[in-house]
Formats: sequence, structure tokens, C-alpha cells
Amino acid sequence: MREGDGMMGYNGSAPDGCAVVVGAGGLGRALAVALEERGAHAHVILTGRREDPPCDITDECAVAALARRVWDTGLSLRTVIVATGFLHGPGPEPYQPFAPEKTWRQLDPAHMAHAFAVNTIGPALLAKHLLPLFPASRRCVFAALSAKVGSIADNSAGGWYAYRASKAALNQIVRTAAIELARTRPLSLCVAVHPGTVDTPLSAPFAKTGLEVRKPDRAASQILDMLDRLTTDDTGRFWAYDGRELPW
Repeated sequence: MREGDGMMGYNGSAPDGCAVVVGAGGLGRALAVALEERGAHAHVILTGRREDPPCDITDECAVAALARRVWDTGLSLRTVIVATGFLHGPGPEPYQPFAPEKTWRQLDPAHMAHAFAVNTIGPALLAKHLLPLFPASRRCVFAALSAKVGSIADNSAGGWYAYRASKAALNQIVRTAAIELARTRPLSLCVAVHPGTVDTPLSAPFAKTGLEVRKPDRAASQILDMLDRLTTDDTGRFWAYDGRELPW
């Protein structure tokens, strides 16, 4: 990874284009705030199920509507960060709590379907509708927040079947989309990002003593700095927030 011609940090030039952050949880909101503060984009859109504009990434009509909203700004789309994720909590049906599996005996088809809908299919739909909005002649970035536990090569502990598998599938989506993106938009990047352990409701129940848990604003700054350093040689790869490349 060499120094890239980034859009995440302010470099003294006029703000340019539009950035979209999908997922209004603690880290997604911090990423949107950081992008606003850096001033590199003329407009930053934060969207989620309860935001304005709203977007439920499990509904393709909602994702298509988001793409139209971006198009209607009249600005070039330069940055997309997908900050959505499901590890534990309520499923699509009421009173349907899900938790990471410790054994195959806990595998549940509804849990797995919901994990794949949020962690894999939703980001794939965002790529389908937003990547075509990237200009062909500019550096643009599509970054999907994945997880180190989605690495097949790094899996030595087992467990967490639905989350691991859905994030591994997301990594394959990112890799495949990057190959297609390079054919028509050779200056743009499509990458998977491991954000590390961040102080959010998603990771709170599983933060271990002695593990570095970072506040969302610090994590957001580190992720944007890392994305700024990426070059076209780094597309289609899996990066940690600190610039380390992770194995698929």
C-alpha cells in the first residue's frame, strides 16, 4: 500500500462530489461526521432505516431509491462506505433474538438468512446500484465494513457460524465487484475493511478484557486515513483499519 490520491482528507482544494455512508449506528454516524469535518466532499449523505433519507438495505427498492437520491444531487459520487452489520439482536420477526452460535447445534436457518440478508446481500445491492454512479475518470472508493472473523484463513477458534460465513461471503462480493469495476472505472477502488473492535452495541457484549476497544470517532478517523492511502493496486483486497492486509 502506497500513498494514494485520496478524497477522505482535506487537501486545501474545493470540496468535490458526494459521499454516502450507509448505516447510522455508532461507527457509521462517526464516519459521516468525520467526512463532513474533513471537508473533501461537497455533500455527505448518512442513511439508514430510520434516517432521512431512509434506506433498508434488505429492500432493493429502497436501495434503488437511494441511488436516485444520489443522482438527483447533481454531484459525482466519489465515496461509499457500507457501515451496516448484524451479529446479535432481534431478527426480522418480533421476539426473535439471535446470538452468535457456539456450536453447530445452535444453527438456525432464520438466523443465518437474516445474517446473510444484512451482511452480504444488502452490501451487494448497494454495489449494484451505486457503483454505476462512479465517474470513469476519477478516483472513487467503495468500502464495505467486514470483519476479521470473516477471514477463512484466520479462523482458528470456530463458532459464530452465521456471522463468519456472511462476512466471508461479503468479502467474495467485494473481490468480484472490484474485478468488474476495474474494467470500466480503472481509477476506483472496491475494498473490504476490518474496523477493529469499536465501542458500539454490536461489539459491546463481546469486548474482552485486554482487547483494544476504540471509540467510534477514533475508529472512523483511522479508517478514513487508511482509505486515503490506498492506490489502485490495493483494490479488491481486505484491509484492516491500521493498513494491514488481511487474508481472505
